[in-house]
Amino acid sequence: MPDTDTHVFRVALNPKLYRDIEIESGDKLSDLAAAIVGAFGFDMDHAYGFYSLVEGNIFRSPVKYELFADMPDLADESDAGSVEQTDISEAFRKVGSKMTFLYDYGDSWKFRVEVVGRKVKEKGAAYPRVLKKAGAAPEQYPSEEE
Repeated sequence: MPDTDTHVFRVALNPKLYRDIEIESGDKLSDLAAAIVGAFGFDMDHAYGFYSLVEGNIFRSPVKYELFADMPDLADESDAGSVEQTDISEAFRKVGSKMTFLYDYGDSWKFRVEVVGRKVKEKGAAYPRVLKKAGAAPEQYPSEEE
């Protein structure tokens, strides 16, 4: 049952820079997006989307979910699903499922998101939670002087 389970994701910018995040399966993709952005110490101040292609032109993904689909002025122009209405368990049905999470269409932060496990919720535990960190997160807005 999605309400008693969690998804464990490995979210990576590269193979040596990742975060393992556990989140309730019944949460929305927008909750997963916030958990990813927070786990890397970024500010949640840009549009984003989840795309089924992990290589190539992700905008040609057959399955995609975008924040634009939830914006009244842009919803009619988007062929993507809603990040605010779609459960994590619907978008990521099984262990091994992968998507690209694109955060900030200008700077194009591309995270590879993969389900690496499923668990039963622990009584009293707070979700989402970061289970493991590898590598130092980059600066979201690096200095122009560097």
